[in-house]
Amino acid sequence: MTGPPGPPGFGTARGRRQKVLAAGLDPDHWYPVEYERALPPGQALATSFWDRPIVVWRGADGSLHALEDRCAHRQLRLSAGVVDGCHLTCEYHGWTYRGDGRVVHYAHDLFGRAEPEVKVRDYPVATRHGLIWVFPGDPALAGGRRIPGIPELTGPRPWPRMDISYVWRAHHSLIMDNTSDFTHAYLHRRYRPFWDAKLTRHATTEDGEGVEISYDAFIGGGRFVRHFVDRRRADTTSIDITYRYPYQCSDTGGYIKHWLFLLPMDRRTTRVFFLFYFKADGIQLPGTGLTMPYRLTAPLMRAVSALTARPTLSQDGRAVEGEQLGYERHFAAPSVELNPAVRLCQDLTIRKWGEHLARDAHARRQPGGRPCPEPGSGAPQGG
Repeated sequence: MTGPPGPPGFGTARGRRQKVLAAGLDPDHWYPVEYERALPPGQALATSFWDRPIVVWRGADGSLHALEDRCAHRQLRLSAGVVDGCHLTCEYHGWTYRGDGRVVHYAHDLFGRAEPEVKVRDYPVATRHGLIWVFPGDPALAGGRRIPGIPELTGPRPWPRMDISYVWRAHHSLIMDNTSDFTHAYLHRRYRPFWDAKLTRHATTEDGEGVEISYDAFIGGGRFVRHFVDRRRADTTSIDITYRYPYQCSDTGGYIKHWLFLLPMDRRTTRVFFLFYFKADGIQLPGTGLTMPYRLTAPLMRAVSALTARPTLSQDGRAVEGEQLGYERHFAAPSVELNPAVRLCQDLTIRKWGEHLARDAHARRQPGGRPCPEPGSGAPQGG
């Protein structure tokens, strides 16, 4: 006896909503998997990209490595193993892997046989902006694809920043919809991070790689934050948002900015990394009209995070998780999307995933084409 049918896959989806909620993100980009501070030397991290398990570990010398998270012997997860110097050892039979995925030691008798040449897939790994990034696609493309630069966070006096991350049980496109759509102020009526939003611009970039969105809105006027925004300097009455596939950023008057980085772990789970940063001379000491001393901005960011930002974003998390459940139950119901900016973002996601699938299919047809299956297919990779 079979259960009721679930939402369709990308190839059989009909309409924009079904298509976007079946689309992955192109693996030929850099994706964050964790904060640098969360992975000390000698520790390993289990993560995934679109159903593809990945293990990241930091060696005793501080070096970072990433492999597919399986031992080539009995397929146990390597993330459950032990970091030995700069190598990673499987907990079962003690097969030890170096950073390029090759086994360099067997902790048991080989029964008179020569050491087999065994390898699992390795992934390019990098650090930037305090995050660990993995390139899950074609490694030959990693050098030509850049992690977004954020010049405001470099130099001797970087802008005060606030980092917030969640794992939400929702498809990545629902999160992009949420952060591109300022018509959901009702959800945040308690904290009021923005209100009275009016869409003033929405357009695909000339190169077709992004979507630009602008709203007139009153921003940063919540009960706590409003006391620290110096409105003599900072114009917080509009916001410009860019979905530069697969990343999003925004700019409010040149004083409040953010980046959103998404890690699509599987078809209904996304790791979300928010990075907010604020121009220091737009932050005031409440009631004085004076600019807040730079040394006090870091504790202020912690207070804003705890009292306003995290509770507000948690509301977004509950909303997109509820939307995910609703779609799974009612995927055949007609879709009503009023915001044209959201529709543009969805169209970009659909198109970029279709382009990736076409390139991947073409590569497999070539002699010596890609040996690894499409992420999420369930077949073993590498080795």
